[in-house]
Amino acid sequence: MKHLEKLALYLRLRKRYQFVVDGKHLYNEILANMPQLHTFTFYMSTNNYIQHLDPLQSIDDIQQAYTNIKYGQTICIIDYFDWFKATFHIYSLPFTFTRLEDITSQFPTIGFCTVTYLSASDVIPMEHEFFMRKSRDFPMLKCFTLENRHKQEIHHDELKSDKNASYSIIEYSHLISLDLLNVHIDYVIQFLLETKTHIPRLTELKLNYNQLETVTMNFTRDVTRRNCAKVNRLIINDSRDFSKDVYQYFPSLKSQFYVDAFDKNKIYKNPSIIKE
Repeated sequence: MKHLEKLALYLRLRKRYQFVVDGKHLYNEILANMPQLHTFTFYMSTNNYIQHLDPLQSIDDIQQAYTNIKYGQTICIIDYFDWFKATFHIYSLPFTFTRLEDITSQFPTIGFCTVTYLSASDVIPMEHEFFMRKSRDFPMLKCFTLENRHKQEIHHDELKSDKNASYSIIEYSHLISLDLLNVHIDYVIQFLLETKTHIPRLTELKLNYNQLETVTMNFTRDVTRRNCAKVNRLIINDSRDFSKDVYQYFPSLKSQFYVDAFDKNKIYKNPSIIKE
């Protein structure tokens, strides 16, 4: 690889005992052996249990080690999920990759124009303003996975209301796939109510069936109908036959799937049987 001129590295590691891939080691063992290399873009992240970590380097020390590699500006972030877990992100600027995973509501974003897949999770509520920022920071977002079991800090009567509150409607212009399988029902409301969010291109929706039934008021609610209109692939948390009302509410529906009870990454197709 001594003739390599350009290198793009995307690396995600889990359960490490240190936050970062050492910049000096990366240069001495790999990059120094590529004398023709003039462009090195990278994104690296490590998921860590904090109590297992070696003594931490400072952010400045880590960033300086990568800056000394001499391939451009570097950003270094420690994103704490709770008191026990954190994700370390380090990447070159400008960010050129299409995936960004395991961010929390505290993750500082300054525009990720190339990102099309995003996963976010947290143990504190994510409010309307958070999703508004994400629609601006990730303008080309196509796939969004959200995990948050904590209810939003909003008034209960607002959950049932079809009227617009004082906030602006969020638009995800390019979003085609939305995963809400592991969320509090507030986030299903956040995304399906057109008075809160507009998702004109949504074609794949993954969520808990009981939450869907509740939010759509047994598939009769008009204010959630528009964001469901183009969904042709519906993935729910268990196997069941859909009623005729479901197919009428999702006029574009072609495929019904359910996730494995023990492994959420396994998805099975359910026969499309209309139950009268």
